[in-house]
Amino acid sequence: MQNIAIQAKNLSVSFLIQKHGINNFKDFVITMGVKSPFEKKNVLKNLDLTIYKGESFGIMGRNGCGKSTFLRAIAGIMTPDEGTLTVNGRVAPLMALGVGLEPELSGYENIKLVATLMGFSKKELKNSIQTIIDFSELNEYEMEMQVKRYSSGMMARLAFSIAVATDPEILIIDEALAVGDMGFRQKCANRIEEIKKAGCTIIYVSHHFDEIKNICTRAAYIENGKVEKIGAVNEICDYYEKKLSNK
Repeated sequence: MQNIAIQAKNLSVSFLIQKHGINNFKDFVITMGVKSPFEKKNVLKNLDLTIYKGESFGIMGRNGCGKSTFLRAIAGIMTPDEGTLTVNGRVAPLMALGVGLEPELSGYENIKLVATLMGFSKKELKNSIQTIIDFSELNEYEMEMQVKRYSSGMMARLAFSIAVATDPEILIIDEALAVGDMGFRQKCANRIEEIKKAGCTIIYVSHHFDEIKNICTRAAYIENGKVEKIGAVNEICDYYEKKLSNK
């Protein structure tokens, strides 16, 4: 287990989805009196996957296959129903745009909140705040603004800057770099390369083959909540491309 960063065995994860129209509290009460307004949706189904420390690992698959749910389980956002999920290392999650940011809080307040949830000590937080702000390139006015008033690019800047403020042990990136100008995206790519060289485990989700190939060495293709194929990143990209062409 010393060389393992993430290990999922027979991992199953589900969540509740609304199956009846509920527009207000009255609808909710009426519906609850008849039958449950929710149904269980099984997303991950007995998934098995091992990712090693220091590895840059890509996860690919069609929308709805379970990629983001798996990452949320690793980040501790979702709880598995069955199976085991072992995570060895502090996780820095850079999830789909805006996830993890509190819209009613300012940029400054989000830095403190998210960094604390990521496990930053008081000393690490104090030493990292200015680094985060500088990397994000957000000005003082923008940092004092509520995040709900941010553009998508500003959200991406803030979220990425918090996630990579220190060298994380496990960095999760879920399609979050598709937003923002070219200059900042290149800046992010350079920072990811620095983190890779420092020995960080990177788990990267993207539909863009070039991005996956540039960052990852190994990858998995997920279909219907299960790992269908694991292999070298070029092999998995080719496999996914064939799947897309045969749909």
